[in-house]
Amino acid sequence: MSETSSATPQPTAVPGSGPTPPQARETSGGARARSVWRRVTSLDELGPLLALAALVILIGGFHSEFTEKNVLLNTVRSASFVAIAAYGMVYLLAMTEIDLSVGGIYALTIMLAAKWMADINPYLAAVLAILVAVMLGAFNGLLANVFRIPVIIITLGTLSMYRGLVQIVSDGKPATGIPLDSSFFTKLGGETLGLPTSAWFVLVLGVILTFVFRKTRFGAMVRATGSNHQAAEFSGIPTRRIRLYALMLVGGLSGLAGVLSLAYFQGADPTIGAGYELQVIAAAIIGGTAVSGGTGTVPGALIGALIVSVINSGLIFFSINSNWTNFVTGAVIVIAVGSDALIRRRRAARALRGI
Repeated sequence: MSETSSATPQPTAVPGSGPTPPQARETSGGARARSVWRRVTSLDELGPLLALAALVILIGGFHSEFTEKNVLLNTVRSASFVAIAAYGMVYLLAMTEIDLSVGGIYALTIMLAAKWMADINPYLAAVLAILVAVMLGAFNGLLANVFRIPVIIITLGTLSMYRGLVQIVSDGKPATGIPLDSSFFTKLGGETLGLPTSAWFVLVLGVILTFVFRKTRFGAMVRATGSNHQAAEFSGIPTRRIRLYALMLVGGLSGLAGVLSLAYFQGADPTIGAGYELQVIAAAIIGGTAVSGGTGTVPGALIGALIVSVINSGLIFFSINSNWTNFVTGAVIVIAVGSDALIRRRRAARALRGI
């Protein structure tokens, strides 16, 4: 056998099959890190989340008792009553609509449920009150569709109507005969696994409504309607029906927030819920949902509700008159809307430059 034939064949080098040079690995790792950083910094919820952390640290720095467990739990509980309705407001804002009647629906639900609980099972009374809230939302939608005018105009009127119904139903007096020994109050108004029961409602609803908003056909039609209403209609999206469903959702969520509030406060007063609509709208906008429509963030609404609740608690800890609450909330809305507009213009400018 010849020397040539007996030689062991040498492996042929294949381009790219060798070990990756350290410099190439560093470049690849740096690109991935920059990609992750861009994703994080582009999140709509990042700014509100940082603002929330800063507020907690600021107030806790001056008043250490603010960070005590009971205080934080009460802050979370107050935020939960706002966040539930704010979830629905995200859907409306994404359609460039605003419902001003949520405060009236919230108050009327509480009063009706309290009145009915004196005669029927509290759980049944709560369910019936929530159904009424859904119908009130549907009424808003029907009026807006029939007259073909923005929801904000219709609900400016229905807000007064629903508030008036609260006075009529209650006769201007607090509800009486409420069975406070019922498990409705001890369970729904208490705590579960270390958190307020209402907070668990917020978390579960947040997951569900985030999925619906981002992953379902209904959510896509909501966003499309807000992005370009005429184009959405031209493409066959039933925009008026979608608006009706969104208003029913807001009504139902406001009603749910109402019965959970009743379970905790264990009473119903004709003046309850004053300014509630402002807090709900503020939570959705502060959380990162643009008033220009086409987009929204359900988790951001929760963060926004927490910010509103922390601000309200902070006013108390700094001994600031409660009359400043609405002023401060309104100022935060102005700052949030202005900041959102600036950020979006900057992103658009960067996109045009190809950065």
